[in-house]
Amino acid sequence: LNTQSTGVGGEGDFSEEGTELFFVSTYSNFEKLAHGPRGTEARQSIYVYRFHPNDGSMVLCNRFGDPKEVLNPAFTRHHPRLNVVYTCTEDIEENGRIFAYRLECDGGLTKLGCVDAGGTSTCYLTIDKAQKNMLAVNYWNSTLSVLPLDSETGNFTGGIHSMYDPKEGKEMVAAAKKNGGVNHSNNDDSTIAARQADPHSHALVLDPFVGTVAYVPDLGKDLIREFYYNREGAKIELELNVLPSGLCTGMPDGPRYFVFHPDFNVAYVINELSSTVAVFSVDRALLNEIAAASKRGDVDMKAKFKGRSTLTLLQSVSCLPNAFPKHLNTCGRICVHKSGRFVIVSNRGHESIAIFRVKTSSRGAGRGTLHPVGHFHTRGETPRHFQFDSSGQYLIVANQDSDTIAVFNFNLSTGEIKYTGNEYRVPSPNFVCSCPFYPEDDRDATALEDDDELEQSVAQQEIESDLESEESVVHTIAQTKAMAKEALEHELGAARKEIEVLKERLAALATPTTASASD
Repeated sequence: LNTQSTGVGGEGDFSEEGTELFFVSTYSNFEKLAHGPRGTEARQSIYVYRFHPNDGSMVLCNRFGDPKEVLNPAFTRHHPRLNVVYTCTEDIEENGRIFAYRLECDGGLTKLGCVDAGGTSTCYLTIDKAQKNMLAVNYWNSTLSVLPLDSETGNFTGGIHSMYDPKEGKEMVAAAKKNGGVNHSNNDDSTIAARQADPHSHALVLDPFVGTVAYVPDLGKDLIREFYYNREGAKIELELNVLPSGLCTGMPDGPRYFVFHPDFNVAYVINELSSTVAVFSVDRALLNEIAAASKRGDVDMKAKFKGRSTLTLLQSVSCLPNAFPKHLNTCGRICVHKSGRFVIVSNRGHESIAIFRVKTSSRGAGRGTLHPVGHFHTRGETPRHFQFDSSGQYLIVANQDSDTIAVFNFNLSTGEIKYTGNEYRVPSPNFVCSCPFYPEDDRDATALEDDDELEQSVAQQEIESDLESEESVVHTIAQTKAMAKEALEHELGAARKEIEVLKERLAALATPTTASASD
């Protein structure tokens, strides 16, 4: 393991240009969690590393956070424009807290503010497209909160502005572990029955086109909930639709995270309990229709859009090898590589990263569907989270129950990963957040206004069908050429080795044999 220091390097080591930091959060009090980590409780909650892209190594810059204040930080969000990072606490007994920190290029953290998350076991944070509000998800009691942000500083400007409770105020059925409840890390029948006795919101993702529909995977009820988010009112106003998160096989799915493809009208859901990825097509026209109605201030959004889904299931694929027992695994994170060519998933139990290639051809109905590349061991136990560096060439994996983070090379052509040898000791790491440092002169950039976003989204949708085929063909040709080049280079290398072996054999045959003394 690489040695860490709690101190930082010399002043010259920390220039702003090209700096990328990784903010790693940890579990510090297992008793306060719904699940049961098996690693070491952290004495300090937050680790900040500086990343070196030449070899994928990292240097520890800062250890921060008294667990008495920053208890079990479990999700982190980097501001899209400012050097501000947010992290939330996970506690099933008391409301979560969301901290905002000013981040310096040397890894220093200055607390800007802290607010109540409005619910227990806070597990996800989203910043809306206007960068004026944060939306928080509370797993244990399933509530969704909206909190206002200062667009200049990134700090909170007040407490909860609005809240949505899918339970409609009903009490929780399940109990915490210490009160006889189940360990949510397990995947047996009794655990699943308890976990799915209540709704459990696990994420909230706004549509990336205009940001008026919020998608919330409900792990407790095997549903994807689609909400209308009123951007002007900063409020989740209406549940538009609910749909199953998988194939409805009669077995639990447990949807955990929801992500969009960066180029296609496709979204992916990772189902924690069934260890599957569900692929959905996204109705861009309906999203634009909802956004236009919101912009006009239509009064009865319910009458127009209730029961109309923007999602259609295309595919469900397993994240595990066929022979591996599903009850021994739960899935962790899912993401789409920035190239749009691969989907990556972590398996907790199988202790692997599962990688899928995305179908990019526009021919047929399969665009955006997945084909397995392979499974790769994570060099540790319980890979709860992982993150790419900003180049997309390195993958950093948080192995929660072996107290390590490991770094892998990512092959941009094949999608395969290879261990770099860089591994670091961190107690119970649960989240890795990439934080590229923004130079001072980049902070004046602002989000698009509502009208600009809608016009851009509608225009893009109108020309998309005309360009889709051509872009896909060009992309596919380039991809095929890259793969063919790599294959030929591999064959050439193998041929050269074979030639050298043959030369050695010929040389051996040409050398006269010396008679032995006995002859």
